[in-house]
Amino acid sequence: MKFGTIGTSWITSSFIDASRKSNDFILKAVYSRSETRAKEFAEKQQAEHIYTNLEEMAKSDEIDCVYIASPNSFHFNHALLFLKHKKHVICEKPIFSNTEEFREAYRVADENEVFLFEAIRNIHSPNFKVLKNAIERIGPITSTILHRNRYSSKFDEFLAGGRPNVFSADFSGGALTDMGIYPLYLSVGLFGKPKKVSYSANLLESGIDGSGTLILSYDGFTSTIMCSKISTSYIPCEIQGQNGTVVFNDAGALVEMKLVDNSTNKVLPIETYATEDNMAFEIHNIKRIILTKNEQEYKELKELSLLTLSITEEARRQNGIIYGCER
Repeated sequence: MKFGTIGTSWITSSFIDASRKSNDFILKAVYSRSETRAKEFAEKQQAEHIYTNLEEMAKSDEIDCVYIASPNSFHFNHALLFLKHKKHVICEKPIFSNTEEFREAYRVADENEVFLFEAIRNIHSPNFKVLKNAIERIGPITSTILHRNRYSSKFDEFLAGGRPNVFSADFSGGALTDMGIYPLYLSVGLFGKPKKVSYSANLLESGIDGSGTLILSYDGFTSTIMCSKISTSYIPCEIQGQNGTVVFNDAGALVEMKLVDNSTNKVLPIETYATEDNMAFEIHNIKRIILTKNEQEYKELKELSLLTLSITEEARRQNGIIYGCER
């Protein structure tokens, strides 16, 4: 399968590096608005073709699939263009700004008989299955504390008066849809649709959330999700049950996992997979679903993406966070 990329940031480079661990998933083309930047990136990544025109790239027979890592607000239009030209699309998280865009994009994907995926690596990792198996050992769930709080280098630019994309409502930025998406995916992936959603956001003057706490209410317990791009946390995540607690670091990578037994206080280490392969697992799964036309697994991922997006949409509504594309 031949693919192209939109975006030349570190996340695109990471995706390309991971793609080289998957057989028959080959980088053929890169896009940048700047020809100079496109040439530099193509040379670095050993891509045969460069594009500075997305329409030309979408029409090209050189690619079967495109990985989109443009600013969040561009995801929808970029995805539609390639879907309409019958290209499979892997769109970096958050997949779209709202559920209206989501439903239209998936309609176009179905109409053109191609696949559309959200790139969210933690649920594709074998460590996600390890975590699911671990929480079955701790009895009924009583509480969860899941988080991703990392000070963004772009926040300094924001404080100096700039408006980097991730801190801009015009570019569909914010902490919940960037950092919070990882623990949110974990919660809905493990426990399904919550009965109630409540988000308390720390709003910045640009109109987006610099940090916040999301409470998902389930039968018998709540899942607390904390996210921030203006501070860093060094505490682990926890899923607490009546018989014990599963503790792990990093809601994105799911590493350094252990189970603490309530009755004995024994700490039982849980073996996890190498984190550097997380994105490779994601690519392998997506490629497999496309090649085997696994409609059931595709539907499950689609529904999980939609549920996650609907929760962030409701959380934004509660805090008056309106994106530029919605004005």
